[in-house]
Amino acid sequence: MPKDLRSYLRLLAERRPEDLLMVDEPVDPVHGASALVEALERQQRYPAVLFRQVKGSDIPCLLNLGASFERMALALDEQPSLQAMEEELARREQQPVAPVIVDRRDAPVKEAVYTGDQVDLGRLPVLRHNELDAGPYVDAATAIMVQLGSGVCNMGLYRHQLHGKNRLGVLINPNNHGHYIRSEYEEAGKPCPVALAIGHHPWFIAAGVSRPEGPGQELELAGAFLGEPVELVPAETQELLVPARAEIVLEGYIPPGERQYEGPFGEWPGYYYKHGPEPCMVVTAITTRRRPIYHSIFNAHPDHTIFGCAPRLGSLLRRIKGAVPGVKAVSLPASGGCRTFCYLSMKKRSEGEPKQAALAAFVIDSAIRHVVVVDEDIDVFDEQQVLWAMAMRFQADRDLEMIRNTLGGYLTPRAYGYNRLEKGPLGTKLIFDCTRPLPPYEFPAEAHAPEAAVARANLKALKPFDLAVL
Repeated sequence: MPKDLRSYLRLLAERRPEDLLMVDEPVDPVHGASALVEALERQQRYPAVLFRQVKGSDIPCLLNLGASFERMALALDEQPSLQAMEEELARREQQPVAPVIVDRRDAPVKEAVYTGDQVDLGRLPVLRHNELDAGPYVDAATAIMVQLGSGVCNMGLYRHQLHGKNRLGVLINPNNHGHYIRSEYEEAGKPCPVALAIGHHPWFIAAGVSRPEGPGQELELAGAFLGEPVELVPAETQELLVPARAEIVLEGYIPPGERQYEGPFGEWPGYYYKHGPEPCMVVTAITTRRRPIYHSIFNAHPDHTIFGCAPRLGSLLRRIKGAVPGVKAVSLPASGGCRTFCYLSMKKRSEGEPKQAALAAFVIDSAIRHVVVVDEDIDVFDEQQVLWAMAMRFQADRDLEMIRNTLGGYLTPRAYGYNRLEKGPLGTKLIFDCTRPLPPYEFPAEAHAPEAAVARANLKALKPFDLAVL
């Protein structure tokens, strides 16, 4: 059976039933679903939740699917750890799997087709999550566009404010390939065809926020992540191929030159950001399964940050390792929104290699602002170990490098413009070299019991304390 959202939900229900919950009673699309998920989050619980009745729609809504690294690992053939997951992702990225085209009779997303006056986005349970979000947003849709001239297909996840029955906003980070594709159509005075795929396997969605070199390759990466070709089918109203096993596909185009006021919206740094005139999309068709499931991502929360982080780990490891072969592991910790902090471990063979590795990370992902490089004995997925290395192996006047006025994550609150007086896409980046100096410098040995003695320790001798000994 090909992999899709439903195959994954069956797997999750079987292997981690505590991670998949359901609400039968009606919920308000304005803050109702997200409030329940945030209440769970404050208890440090992060299950995916299916809301079977969202007021105003007869389509159930799935929320918080990507809020757990463990669930993402399960979706990637049950990788046992984050490091194993990123190593497997790096391996699969080198083995892309081309998509296949299937007959529309074999495409579940064609079971119901709405065009012309039948197009009504109000049928969907589009949610408004955070208190100051400008409105409801289609926020978990994988956008599919084709580069003008080359025909290369590109995928990405962007934000789409609901503007009307058949209109959505389109806000794309200037660093993303989709921005360049849309801009090329606009410069040519042509409408940009686009399809938004909603509801698919987590690693199909994650492929849309991966970091391949150059526009395109996301569909091939999705096939690599899934371990099988992505099934595509021709769209109804646009010259595009769309995923046949999606739950819902919105087809349409971005008119050149048209703008509509959009935002603010809670972004991955945890703050509201970006409002003003932005491009918009005219929806020309909606195709769905007979009984579709609508998927929404809880913006500015773990559901948002982990979906954005997990697929980048393999790419970062592979590409940084290509520049500095001694790199062993890469982490994008939650403390930095799974974007701005990057922890690298490496076997250092020459002084200066840590800075080279950090520079490679900045080039590969412009959202990264602070890179901490540690020795291979430090587990980069254990932040306490990383901070211990910073406390004990780092001296700021020698081991800190500052790089000003670089292209950065423009959604962060302190990003600045050219003259530093206005908001813009620039940022200042820091490199923390927390590696030990190489010989002939003598660095103190760490204090541990002998490994042989630890191995011989009889933990079975432990028993509860007996107050009678006092």
